[in-house]
Amino acid sequence: MAAKKAGKQGAAKQSLALLWGEQEPPSRGPKPSLTAGRIAQAAVEIADGEGLDAVSLARVGKEFGVTAMALYRYVPGKAELLDLMVDLAIGPPAPVAHIPGGWRPQLTEWTRQCLAVYRRHPWILTATGMRRQIMGPHQLGWLDSALAALAATGLPAAQQHDTFLLLVGHIRNIAQQYVDYDEAANEEWAQLTAELLERHKERFPALTAAIAAGAFAPQAVDPLDFGLERILDGVAALTS
Repeated sequence: MAAKKAGKQGAAKQSLALLWGEQEPPSRGPKPSLTAGRIAQAAVEIADGEGLDAVSLARVGKEFGVTAMALYRYVPGKAELLDLMVDLAIGPPAPVAHIPGGWRPQLTEWTRQCLAVYRRHPWILTATGMRRQIMGPHQLGWLDSALAALAATGLPAAQQHDTFLLLVGHIRNIAQQYVDYDEAANEEWAQLTAELLERHKERFPALTAAIAAGAFAPQAVDPLDFGLERILDGVAALTS
């Protein structure tokens, strides 16, 4: 158990060093021909084009004409590569401090820009969804940018962080909806559900009424807006 814990701590330290450019250069052997950044960029391009499952050190190595073993000189393993990929794909935080009107329009723009990142790189949902991730400078930059806007609310620090988590949760939920959307499957679901409820509408009166009133119909507004406005309304209520 102690050895396993030490191994995880060592891997975390290696990821931090790679993400923050603090790794020690190799003391011997030939001059490195690659960099961790170039390897991560190639991996991001594979994930963008083929999905996260296509990313492996062997697959990335092919992009450079080398074996997976050759990449271990730069990246210790798949987990560390994922950390690099996420921070690279997320990129620098959206500048929002210059937006007039205070914290609300600033957080609105921050949220929209963050969702845009998830839509450009939908694999980030999977890469960040199942584990506690080491955060790089870009990820911390996005957090810092949100907290800078939230500071103007006057909320306690813990509530500012909780608000950040609410926003990120909403962003991830909408991003997942975009990933899962299938028009043909949705139409089939709507038809089958309508037929089912027609036979069993007495058992589900509220659901039947909601569907009849258009609760599940396509909306003309941005799906991000309703939840975002409610979160910000809650913050405004706390600060009034």
